[in-house]
Amino acid sequence: MILNERQKQNEALRDEFLRRSGVDVSKCYQCGKCSAGCPVGDHMDIPTNKIMRLVQMGLIDEAMQSSAIWLCASCVTCTTRCPKGVDVAKVMEVLRQMAKDHNCVAEKNIDKFHTVWMSILGKMGRMYEPGLIVGRNVVTGNIFQDTSFGVPYLAHRKLKLMPYKSSNIDEIKNLIEKAEAMDRKEGGAR
Repeated sequence: MILNERQKQNEALRDEFLRRSGVDVSKCYQCGKCSAGCPVGDHMDIPTNKIMRLVQMGLIDEAMQSSAIWLCASCVTCTTRCPKGVDVAKVMEVLRQMAKDHNCVAEKNIDKFHTVWMSILGKMGRMYEPGLIVGRNVVTGNIFQDTSFGVPYLAHRKLKLMPYKSSNIDEIKNLIEKAEAMDRKEGGAR
């Protein structure tokens, strides 16, 4: 049997997914507990259990093009609820990594938010909320988005205008560098 180009691509993506995740998705029997417990499931274009089904069928490209993988909060509720012990959260994370690597990010603003988040964490060693808001607004081009929400927080001194730099910044930078090196070395496998 001669495989067409799409089948070859699907097989290559499936093999890459298996290598990077190490998750046995064949254990999933579509009970739906992952979708039922997902705190952001109502906002997903494809429910979590359907993402799992796409992966089972080897349709990794379709799963990577979903906005659901970007809306996933990585709260691990799906994994803890799975009666078969499938690491569903890891499936979602690997799909995000692969989507980014294959340049098919469905939710570019969420990806930009993650990039800003990690940049601040790497520089400060902890989160600096005003910097996160401003950074997100700049990279997404929505300069004044949500700025009105910050005013009450500033007025009640819930947000600090000046960032606080962690005393353990060197350790944190070292951890981030090690994680990035592992990601490069293992092709995202964890």
